Amino acid sequence: MSKIHPSAVIAPGAQIDESVEIGAYAVIGPDVRIGAGTRIGPHVVIEGHTTIGRDNEIFQFASIGAAPQDKKYAGEPTTMEIGDRNTIREFVTFNRGTVQDGGATRIGNDNWIMAYVHLAHDCQLGSHIILANNATLAGHVHLGDHVFLGGFTTVHQFCHIGAHAMTAFTAAVSQDVPPFVTAAGNRAVPAGINSEGLKRRGFSSEQIMEIKRAYKVIYRAGLPLEEAKQQLADMEAKSAHSAEYIRLLREFIEASARGIIR
Repeated sequence: MSKIHPSAVIAPGAQIDESVEIGAYAVIGPDVRIGAGTRIGPHVVIEGHTTIGRDNEIFQFASIGAAPQDKKYAGEPTTMEIGDRNTIREFVTFNRGTVQDGGATRIGNDNWIMAYVHLAHDCQLGSHIILANNATLAGHVHLGDHVFLGGFTTVHQFCHIGAHAMTAFTAAVSQDVPPFVTAAGNRAVPAGINSEGLKRRGFSSEQIMEIKRAYKVIYRAGLPLEEAKQQLADMEAKSAHSAEYIRLLREFIEASARGIIR
């Protein structure tokens, strides 16, 4: 028995593994590739040069790979790339990239993306991310691994949010959020570290304590940012158990183009 509903519209040229399930009235464009074990719900539209990996589940009424909402876009063959084992819920809108950036919007593996989430053009998402309902990412936003965005979070274009960071409900992010940091409010400000998330991911009590110390250097010690970065470098050199995490924090701050929330 075919796993593609007879009412689905599959354009010639689409490359779809024989194990893929496609629901009623879904529309799949000619430049779409879908890997084994992926399930596409009814009324989903997948278009453009879109590649979807293995074992994803895309729920009904999602729009994947549509043209970017960017007036500069002139029909260039940019891409949308989705990895493996992602859950993508109802009414999400994912736009493909633009030539003004890398030409691709990318999503990694094992992400949980809830209803009404919007990913604008050129967003780059890592893996093991949770985006709660109505989280909205403007163009060129980067999210590290294990990021959690609370419901109705909005993220300004070009912002980066580091690994293991999280935002509270309705946070409005207009600058970069460093790894491990919790951001809350409109405009978002730092509100401690994501200690509960770190515990769930197996960080030791000592590692969490050292990350908290690093947070205090940045946000509680009243130091100019350059001085804080130097203190982080000193902590990194002396740390027996958490050097890689302090380095991740320090390097993120050093690379920030928009400046970090403070």
